[in-house]
Amino acid sequence: MEVAAVRRTVFNEDHEAFRETLRAFIEAEVVPVYDEWFAAGQAPRDFYYKLGELGIFGINVPEEFGGAGLDSHKFEAVLYEETARAGVQFGGSGVHVLLALPYIKMLATDEQKKRYLPKFVTGEEMWAIAMTEPGTGSDLAGMKSTAKLSEDGTHYVLNGAKTFITGGVHADKVIVCARTAAPTAEDRRHGISLFAVDTKSEGYSVGRKLDKLGLKTSDTAELAFVDVKVPVEDLLGEENKGFYYLGHNLASERWGIAFGAYAQAKAAVRFAKQYVQERTVFGKPVAHFQNTKFELAACQAEVDAAEAVADRATEALDAGELTPAEAASAKLFCTEVAHRVIDRCLQLHGGYGYMNEYPIARLYADNRVNRIYGGTSEIMKTIIAKDMGL
Repeated sequence: MEVAAVRRTVFNEDHEAFRETLRAFIEAEVVPVYDEWFAAGQAPRDFYYKLGELGIFGINVPEEFGGAGLDSHKFEAVLYEETARAGVQFGGSGVHVLLALPYIKMLATDEQKKRYLPKFVTGEEMWAIAMTEPGTGSDLAGMKSTAKLSEDGTHYVLNGAKTFITGGVHADKVIVCARTAAPTAEDRRHGISLFAVDTKSEGYSVGRKLDKLGLKTSDTAELAFVDVKVPVEDLLGEENKGFYYLGHNLASERWGIAFGAYAQAKAAVRFAKQYVQERTVFGKPVAHFQNTKFELAACQAEVDAAEAVADRATEALDAGELTPAEAASAKLFCTEVAHRVIDRCLQLHGGYGYMNEYPIARLYADNRVNRIYGGTSEIMKTIIAKDMGL
């Protein structure tokens, strides 16, 4: 394992120093209370202030707005590895950085950045993004939510509903996708715009906190908008170009899912290896049996391959060269590997693998959504096939 660590070149000394700090933080601030979060179905809101103090939210935010001013996803990659290693998650905060921040950086005006980013960095304002609607799923062009400009031109009137919104319970600001114009016969994707909506606005409401199979500490909600007034100053980017913006950032979103899945698979092997060395059956450690060795060896080989794919995608993303097809390929491969590896590692735990007190059980449930959100595996295959000219 030490040889593999030397050969890996994606991280430098700064990333490893961050890893040490993060690992100590997780052990002190998260692990002791994680069972409470799991039972409550969400991380407490004040935990996000701690992440802000640690600097998690400001790594890729320009220095003038209180951030570190870096332009790299490698620190996020370390975060994926360390949370998976500990068998924990940071609530719904992942969407704050991975999904919301790229839109703010890409689309916000200087005036908007001055309003949004300082509180983003500290965790004072948590962000989410609302794309999916009941009945639309991956078909974003089919969204029905509308945002109509008022007669005096000072605000938009937002109406509609969203579902599966990660971070939706605790969010203070939500990037809402809504129609500002009808689709055209030539392009049904036309007419979608993005808005930074204040969750304290009149007519904005959080519906059910959804009871999910996994990701139990991540608050996921239904949202509803009834005549919500959104100031024109909170339009992100240009009107009717929202679908293009969404497509532009999908590569980074899918990279995050791919890398997170690889990290989960790596963690699963760690959990299984530890378990089979400690668990005794028929008077011998489970690790003694040939089947155990073969299973873990096969899992390790798959994790090694997924690591290479995830690292290559990370380098391409940081260089601004990760194409939609490459991101789709990385997501498809890493999520399918994680599915197989985690299942086999759970099997090695026997009946205990089915108990939520063991991290492998939670990991099994958490991992399942990776092949669904950010575009299903079937959508990934479609993108890859199209890139192949098929």
